[in-house]
Amino acid sequence: MSRGEMASSDLSMILPRVLIVSRRTVRKNKFVDFVGEYHLDLIVSYGAVPVIVPRVSGVHMLLESFEPIHGVLLCEGEDIDPSHYDAELSGFSPEELEEIRKVHASDTSIDREKDTIELRLAKLCLERNIPYLGICRGSQVLNVACGGTLYQDVQKELSKKVPEEQRVAHMDYENYDGHRHVIKVLKNTPLHQWFKHSLEEEEDKMEMMVNSYHHQGVSKLAQRFVPMAFAPDGLIEGFYDPDAYNPEEGKFIMGLQFHPERMRNQDSDDFDYPGCPSAYKEFVKAVIAYEKKLNRSECVLKAPKLNQELEKKRRIIVKSFSIARNMYSSGGGTGQESELQVGAEFLEANTALSLQQEKRLKQMGATVRNASVYKQRLTMNEERERLARAIMGKMSISQLSDLMSFYHMMGKLCSEALERKLQDRVDEEPDF
Repeated sequence: MSRGEMASSDLSMILPRVLIVSRRTVRKNKFVDFVGEYHLDLIVSYGAVPVIVPRVSGVHMLLESFEPIHGVLLCEGEDIDPSHYDAELSGFSPEELEEIRKVHASDTSIDREKDTIELRLAKLCLERNIPYLGICRGSQVLNVACGGTLYQDVQKELSKKVPEEQRVAHMDYENYDGHRHVIKVLKNTPLHQWFKHSLEEEEDKMEMMVNSYHHQGVSKLAQRFVPMAFAPDGLIEGFYDPDAYNPEEGKFIMGLQFHPERMRNQDSDDFDYPGCPSAYKEFVKAVIAYEKKLNRSECVLKAPKLNQELEKKRRIIVKSFSIARNMYSSGGGTGQESELQVGAEFLEANTALSLQQEKRLKQMGATVRNASVYKQRLTMNEERERLARAIMGKMSISQLSDLMSFYHMMGKLCSEALERKLQDRVDEEPDF
């Protein structure tokens, strides 16, 4: 490996990692996975490394292999399977659903594997406070992951409820990249901050033009989120979690229905507004801060300093174990049997022994007192394990994924609590 390649490799290990799930298409009669290059370019330009998660079968069970995860960006894709939210409220007839499928053929072919992967990642971000940016479908995934619902077809469900002058074309296949419609930005939101210079001319209206490539959208917004912008027909065009938004501290949970990365002049490739790349800039800022915070929490604590009394006890216990090991290896006594009691008492206070370990200690004359208690514990643990295996054998893949995620979160919380207690103990110990 050349020096340049080594430097590049080192850099990729240093920069934070942003997971992006690919979308599947057909090229030359074969499935091909892809991610829009605008997303990748912006992530790299602001100082992170995009890691593409392929939407292939079984990947949702392998997401831990993509650790460490410092951020997740979910973007375009097909319609989310309606079974993940309450789609019956739309009241569409089979004929209407078939009409929607014909008009939006490329979006209505459900990709259940992509759904599973992305919903799993969204929930992971919400559980661990990992920075998350959802663009278009990605915003819908975020809302559904938190219990929100979607319009199965915005045009049909909203157009019949609003006056004609408020109706919006959210998809224009004839003018795909050039199509724009107006939105109203709410004050004191991140969108307002990013586009404030472009909104100054319309201070009272707080309006701007955005692109639009979707036929579905947020219907009921999940409770934890706050809207940032609306289309004239009332559709939510952006939302975020105000309690999880502070990029400098590694907090960023947001969904945008429009594509700021594609709001560009077709002739020059310049952005429509200076604020268009801000969502990516602030997202990566949060990703970098989150990585630093994660690295600090995962640093291995130095062994706490022991005072002279504790160090003396430690050496006595180690010596007791060493004598027991020598007795077992030699098959006889050493004349130091009296010193085994210290090790036995330590085991009694700290360890539930296996049957094999207990048998060996009996042979060495160092059996812990109340051995029956340890046998009872062992039997109880074996029964609990048997019941747990039986219950989990009946659980679905989704339920098992959620269970594994819960215990991963609890393990992290326990580690953090233990770290704090150990650090407090170190701080309390006097220096010698």
